Amino acid sequence: MHLLHSPDAPIADAITFEDFLKVDIRIGTIVEAEDFPEARKPSLKLRIDFGSAIGVKKSCAQIAALYTPGELIGRQVAAVVNFPPRQIGKAISEVLTIGFADEQDRVVLFSPDKPVPNGARLF
Repeated sequence: MHLLHSPDAPIADAITFEDFLKVDIRIGTIVEAEDFPEARKPSLKLRIDFGSAIGVKKSCAQIAALYTPGELIGRQVAAVVNFPPRQIGKAISEVLTIGFADEQDRVVLFSPDKPVPNGARLF
C-alpha cells in the first residue's frame, strides 16, 4: 500500500478553514461509465452530472479493480470540481473523483449514505 494512502500515514500539515474552502468538493450522479484500458492502473472513464450550475464533467478514475461500468450508472459520488483539467493518456479528466484505499490499495468510492441534490457542496 502506498504510504500516502496507508491508515498509518502521518497527519497532514495543519491548514486554515479558508484553505479547506478552496477545495470545492461536490456530489454528482454518474450518468455514463466505460472501460479505460489505456490507463496504467485499472481505470474507468466517467461522466458525472453535478447539476445545472456545474453541468456534466468527465473523470478518469482508478476504480476498475472494484467497480464495473454498469453498476455505477445512477450512483452518487464526491469529486473535487475546481482542479484544472488533466490529461490522462488520451482522455481529459475535468474533476477528481474521491475515494479511499482498501487494504489491497484499491479505490473505494466516497458517496453519501442518503441521496442529496447534484451539485451539493461538502462542508
